[in-house]
Amino acid sequence: MVNTPILDQVELPSDLRQLSDSQLATLARELRAETISVVSETGGHLGSSLGVVELTVALHAVFNTPHDRLIWDVSHQCYPHKILTGRRNKMRTLRQRGGLSGFTKRAESEYDPFGAAHSSTSISAALGFTVARELGASVGDAIAVIGDGSISAGMAYEGLNNAGSEGRRLFVILNDNEMSIAPPAGAMSKYLSSLYANNEFYSLTKLAEGLAKNLPSPLQEGARRAKSLITGLASGGTFFEELGFSYLGPINGHELDQLLPVLRAVKARASGPTLIHCVTKKGKGYEPAESSSDKYHGVAKFDIASGAQKKSKPNAPSYTGVFGKELVNQAERDHRIVAVTAAMPSGTGLSLMQETFPERIFDVGIAEQHAVTFAGGMAAGGLKPFCAIYSTFLQRGYDQIVHDIALQGLPVRFAIDRAGLVGADGATHAGSFDIAYLTNLPGFVVMGAADEVELMHMVATAAEYDAGPIAFRYPRGEGEGLELPEIGVPIEIGKGRMIQSGTSGVAVLNFGAHLAEVREAASLLKKSGVSLTIADARFAKPLDSRMIKDLAINHSVLITIEEGAIGGFGSHVAQFLMENELLDGDLKFRSMFMKDKFIDQASPKEMYQVAGLDSQDIVEKVLDLLGVSVGRFKKKSNKSA
Repeated sequence: MVNTPILDQVELPSDLRQLSDSQLATLARELRAETISVVSETGGHLGSSLGVVELTVALHAVFNTPHDRLIWDVSHQCYPHKILTGRRNKMRTLRQRGGLSGFTKRAESEYDPFGAAHSSTSISAALGFTVARELGASVGDAIAVIGDGSISAGMAYEGLNNAGSEGRRLFVILNDNEMSIAPPAGAMSKYLSSLYANNEFYSLTKLAEGLAKNLPSPLQEGARRAKSLITGLASGGTFFEELGFSYLGPINGHELDQLLPVLRAVKARASGPTLIHCVTKKGKGYEPAESSSDKYHGVAKFDIASGAQKKSKPNAPSYTGVFGKELVNQAERDHRIVAVTAAMPSGTGLSLMQETFPERIFDVGIAEQHAVTFAGGMAAGGLKPFCAIYSTFLQRGYDQIVHDIALQGLPVRFAIDRAGLVGADGATHAGSFDIAYLTNLPGFVVMGAADEVELMHMVATAAEYDAGPIAFRYPRGEGEGLELPEIGVPIEIGKGRMIQSGTSGVAVLNFGAHLAEVREAASLLKKSGVSLTIADARFAKPLDSRMIKDLAINHSVLITIEEGAIGGFGSHVAQFLMENELLDGDLKFRSMFMKDKFIDQASPKEMYQVAGLDSQDIVEKVLDLLGVSVGRFKKKSNKSA
């Protein structure tokens, strides 16, 4: 167990305000140790949380949370915040079914005023709280904490521009963990410490000037350089000042001797929008994280002493890895193939492409809207762009998909990773909606890989297809362990495949990676004398009309299944059946899709149980439609979220 005598005295942020500055410094050390201990047991976003330990302590010690609204952008970094806000005793349930979310969540705590898991929302939300306060709501100050990666996204600049023009009092903390700055010198610490105690009312401009002047002369140039890199302006006012913000920084985000006086000063004196630029280090205070290339951004359970992660040995290549390898295969054969990612080259499997063809892969940062239109421009220019973005993040570029890609019929290839339910990241990262939001667009081809071999074929199909936009979706995690061909082979557009023929008059038409669950259901049903027909649609658009007609005419029951929300594949099949008068007879048609609810974090298997989409759910659906008692196949009641 971690020895945390001061942290043990803290239940809520109000307890922090009873501690001396030296006690707060000790508390920060204990909080860092506690965070490491927790994540070693749960896994999760460690590096970003370690980078804001001191900042978290300082903000809660200075501001009157929860009356003052502290908003964490993305909220990867929220674990220390959760520990200090009454949730310490639940932290070892983090990211587990029935436990704490890995992100801020309004339903979880009054100290989480705004939920987040996607980037660049905090400034807009903070301005919303600010306006609510000034229109009479019981709201204090609004403080947005946003990283240098998140602030690169367009929405953050929209929020900054609006906040600056409004001129209302709010605070933006720029958590800059990509740049390094020299340790503070004695003069700086003394200057900062004197600010709050000084009775003179310093303007924020004077405060900012004093910060720079009190750096040793060799560091003053470094500070100016840092400021220029962040703001893009070498002289005159900063970019943020031009937008209407008072700018302070850069300051060391790991030194409470700097953080506390500055935060106290701005809290006492600010009248308008204020941005404080804090330089931090991802993974700070834990050597394995500091020395790791990804700073332990997202980790499995690990051994604290060594930092070694306890990852299970994969039984099969991941879908992500299969995509990345096959894309390189195709790129070797076609020099026009390029790849675009939005700050996720490793997560989307493009690392191999980056190594093999560095000049043909483009990481645009956290900017999905730009990524989509950028890919559209390359497609219009004669290239073959593969735009690799997680399903949940592709939602952010939907207008661009409609206006810039679909409307113009541009052949952009969308590689949609993390399709379906993803586990510990919960509802915010679920790839639930892409089938519905893409299949309703004219001219779009939408494919779903049932296994890793099919994924290879779909990459090849997309590489060959030039008639318009095309997408293929695949889940997180391991494939089925199938033997992989040397290279993928293009599939005929709109052509599904039969998996097996049954004799009981029941057909299941699968779309996507749930085929294994369908096969398992078929095996269970066989034991009760039900022989299932199974087909794999491959395409949600265009549908294989001939195959669907054959299934409908030759079976009394037809069930579609997909790893997506209502309005997707099943809806399109139902529309097709209706328009072709195939529902006018004795056919019983049912569609199985995710329940109309957001499903909290759990293992993917548990989440699909909650969604009503596992193999036994299929068994129950089939037997019910046949009028057979579900009997021993009936599941125990375990489907609550």
